[in-house]
Amino acid sequence: MVEKRATELTRWTVHGERVVDDTRRARLSIAEVELPDGVRFEQYVIRAPRSAMVAVLDDRERLLLMRRHRFVFDRWVWELPGGYVDGEEQPAVCAVREVEEETGWRPQGVEPLLSFQPWVGTADAENLLFLARQAEHVGTPVDVNEAEQVAWVPLDEAYGLVSRGEIVGAGTVIAVLELVARRARGEL
Repeated sequence: MVEKRATELTRWTVHGERVVDDTRRARLSIAEVELPDGVRFEQYVIRAPRSAMVAVLDDRERLLLMRRHRFVFDRWVWELPGGYVDGEEQPAVCAVREVEEETGWRPQGVEPLLSFQPWVGTADAENLLFLARQAEHVGTPVDVNEAEQVAWVPLDEAYGLVSRGEIVGAGTVIAVLELVARRARGEL
């Protein structure tokens, strides 16, 4: 008998998945899952399109942030500009487009920073985080529904916003922490 590898011993088995709701921005389904010990249950699963966001950092180590209201948990928060990748659109193109639409700034020299899944136990919602080290002001934001305020926030102050719970979105929290860590390692 062949022994299972350690990574296979804890694999969950999906016996089926039925769609509950399917929209342009998310598909909600219920998966029938079996644990390695044989316990079976149903689990909600959310599948969302990839999203892309940009940490735009200027030469004074200020981060371009937007203050906006998030109705789901009814709070005003600071976050990076970003949005869903449309169809076959290249994620970096999406990221640049979103920054410009939401802030009036066009990032330049966009490079991949990292990718992450913000809610791994329930959702497949890949977030692609990019870094730009400069931006050109091109006018007022096109999308008037996104930001109450757009500001260049010093990286240390952004870190403080994370600590005080004024930055709570996974992408922005991850970006701030990653940038602070890279600066500490001399990589920024």
